[in-house]
Amino acid sequence: QVQLVESGGGLVQAGGSLRLSCAASTSIFSILSMGWYRQAPGKQRELVATITRGGSTNYADSVKGRFAISRDNAKNTVYLQMNSLKPEDTAVYYCKAENPDWGWYVYWGQGTQVTVSS
Repeated sequence: QVQLVESGGGLVQAGGSLRLSCAASTSIFSILSMGWYRQAPGKQRELVATITRGGSTNYADSVKGRFAISRDNAKNTVYLQMNSLKPEDTAVYYCKAENPDWGWYVYWGQGTQVTVSS
């Protein structure tokens, strides 16, 4: 069992910044693919950004150029730097961990609320 603990959410004005963190309790963090997803009220959960074990990143079109995902394998932590925040970024943000070699190895964090006021 892997625990993912997100932190860093909060209330920010439009145009502001936040940095989310997700700490993973696993000894194999370095080989995992990590991702950030979000879910706004009444909407489906959607991909925000992912980072592979090799450091390759992928972003949703809506956040490209504003958000940056990174990882620190020494700290078993993945980050999401969010700049130029917009009210439409308001959502619960979830961290996801998966092992591409084991299809069953998928874990989610409990989520952290991000609210952007206009």
